[in-house]
Amino acid sequence: MNAIAEKPFQEIMPKAILAKLGNLNGDTIHILVATDLDAHLRYGVQWVVVTDRQVVVVPEQGDNGQIIVPIEEVKSVKVEERVGSGTLEIERKTGATVSVPYSRTMMSKFAEVADAIRQLSEDEALELPTQLEETHCHTCGKRLPEKNGVCAACLKKWETFRRIVSYMAAYPVKMVVTILLTLVSALLTLLPPKVTQYVIDGVLGSDFALVVIPFIETTDRVERLGLLISALVVVRVAIWGIEVATQWLGRSLGLRAIGDLREDLYRAFQLLPVRFYDKRKVGALVSRMTNDTDRMEGLMVYDFYFIFSNIMMFVGILGLLFWTSWELTLYVLAPIPLIIFAGTKIWYRIMGFWTRWSGKWSRLYAQLNESIHGIRVVKAFAQEEREGKRFDEHNEALMDVSVGGERLWFAFFTVTNFFMSFGVFFVWYIGGRQILNDELSLGELMAFLSYLWMLYQPLRWFGDFYSFILRAFASAQRVFEVVDGEPEPFDNPNAVRKERIDGDLKFENVYFGYDPGKPVLKGVDLDVKAGEMIGLVGKSGTGKSTLINLICRFYDPDRGQVLVDGVPMNDLALNDLRSQIGMVHQQPFLFDGTIADNIAYGNPSATFDDVIRAALAAEAHEFIVKKPDGYDMRVGERGNRLSGGEKQRISIARAILHDPRILILDEATSSLDTPTEKKIQAAIARLVEGRTTFAIAHRLSTLRSADRLVVIDEGKVAEEGSHEELMERQGIFYRLVKTQQESTAVVGVGAIEGDAAEDS
Repeated sequence: MNAIAEKPFQEIMPKAILAKLGNLNGDTIHILVATDLDAHLRYGVQWVVVTDRQVVVVPEQGDNGQIIVPIEEVKSVKVEERVGSGTLEIERKTGATVSVPYSRTMMSKFAEVADAIRQLSEDEALELPTQLEETHCHTCGKRLPEKNGVCAACLKKWETFRRIVSYMAAYPVKMVVTILLTLVSALLTLLPPKVTQYVIDGVLGSDFALVVIPFIETTDRVERLGLLISALVVVRVAIWGIEVATQWLGRSLGLRAIGDLREDLYRAFQLLPVRFYDKRKVGALVSRMTNDTDRMEGLMVYDFYFIFSNIMMFVGILGLLFWTSWELTLYVLAPIPLIIFAGTKIWYRIMGFWTRWSGKWSRLYAQLNESIHGIRVVKAFAQEEREGKRFDEHNEALMDVSVGGERLWFAFFTVTNFFMSFGVFFVWYIGGRQILNDELSLGELMAFLSYLWMLYQPLRWFGDFYSFILRAFASAQRVFEVVDGEPEPFDNPNAVRKERIDGDLKFENVYFGYDPGKPVLKGVDLDVKAGEMIGLVGKSGTGKSTLINLICRFYDPDRGQVLVDGVPMNDLALNDLRSQIGMVHQQPFLFDGTIADNIAYGNPSATFDDVIRAALAAEAHEFIVKKPDGYDMRVGERGNRLSGGEKQRISIARAILHDPRILILDEATSSLDTPTEKKIQAAIARLVEGRTTFAIAHRLSTLRSADRLVVIDEGKVAEEGSHEELMERQGIFYRLVKTQQESTAVVGVGAIEGDAAEDS
């Protein structure tokens, strides 16, 4: 048997372990993965090998032998989450259950392994994902700041910097002019020390007449002094003027570039799939748009031209120092190799601090966002102090990592400055001896000292800038992670265009789970005809909303497919599909605009008369005209200036005006009182005519008008039929109705005696 090439589920196994698997010859190996815990929950390795005929568990250490479970002997398989670890549990039809432990970092991988074993045991076609969520860097093995994040230790510094600069290169004229002005400014800045040298040697010195000064032919001291001082004034004025122009152009360039970057980031947020948001907090994402881009803005707007200026200054000064006295220059530069070596070593530690700093900021933003949006709940339960303590914990964690990073950088920068300052002492001593020996003039020594202090300026700037750029790079990697995210396939050139769909929907053996290896839908088969109204029924968590999510293509099935008018949904143009789907959520979301704007959100070209007709159909017109500003009333953030029932009716009006081919009603009347609900039911009855409609309602009586009820249980279609047919069958739906009648018949807080009769 040969070594297996490393893939997500086929890792490279040591030859010693491969030798133990001789009995697998002839089997097709589907999975070959290692754990990081042994059977006794100690750090160690066990190998799990899954073939088409058996599952084999092989310990890497010890002589405990193998555990072999034939596929036909597998009764069930699952993953169990425990404190700090998890286990792959393989229950056999006969014999003890096999438990394979692993750390929590391998949860995703072994959830997929469990699902693969289940597929094989149930004679299904094996399907494995080609990519897993990464918690550790595949290059260096260090833990990532977040799943699928960018490793700080392996960050490509120059690639990141090049990409930041590429946003500025979108404005080539401004960029080139800025660089040229920076070059001229740097060259002019090198002139004053040289002029000072000529003043000392060519005017104030005893041998002034022997000193040749470029462009000055007179030997009169006063004339020479006047001309040299005039030259200094002209140079200083020119430097000032060029710096003003450079900063004006540079800041304009940087602000445009960061504006483009923010636009790309926002569009990426809009185009990324819903799955991207499932495990990320809103505050953490807002932090990337605010805190992280602010860091990058400082680099683009204020420091871009300083980089070129100080590099040119450093190179120019170094050249002049060598030209003036190469011996003195070597003494000055003696500590630099050691500093560069130490800087490369400290880079990864500093970068780790600032990467963690960005993560701590994200958690702080997330906590702040959550507490503000939930302020009514916080106050209702008198938990202000508790939330304050939670914020303090995040704030302390942010402060600790900030202090650690600054302390490390301060120590490094202070020590390097101390060593660099010793160059001045060497210059005075050795340079003084050269003057005494007539090897160097006083003017040259003073010019050398001026250049030396000028050399320290860019070195100190690079020291401060190095710390800042580390933070900017850490922020850039988080921003580019979003920008580089795989967007939804809106621009697929091979997609099937369908400007008007009929509304036929068919689910064929659909499996789907939000987490790897944990399917919510398990082999759903459902055929819905155009214009049919389907009521989705079932207990909470059985998969009703998940089915709706697949219809909207917020997610793609893990296995199986959904057909729209006979065309696989994945092949349809995404915009064509979603533009013909309307949805009324259980908790409607309204934008901070006017009532009219919210009703017309799905149809921006609608006239005001269209908006009024939709509001009338949704029984919303009456309460809207009673508002102080009528249809021009601003609803506030998330519609908080309206009641729950009012928001629901505006949401229904929005769906009516959108005029979709597929309509989804997710508890559409949950926030309405009984009289209004009856009016809305009549409006919905008119709305669903000629449209394929899916309705979810926990109050089962509201689904009587559905053409067909589909009962979802444990991720599968358990029952189908009309209300009367399912009641006669006395199955799951019958028990749900009876349970609901019994619960609503109980008079208590919030219960009304008449409800039972209404729901029967």
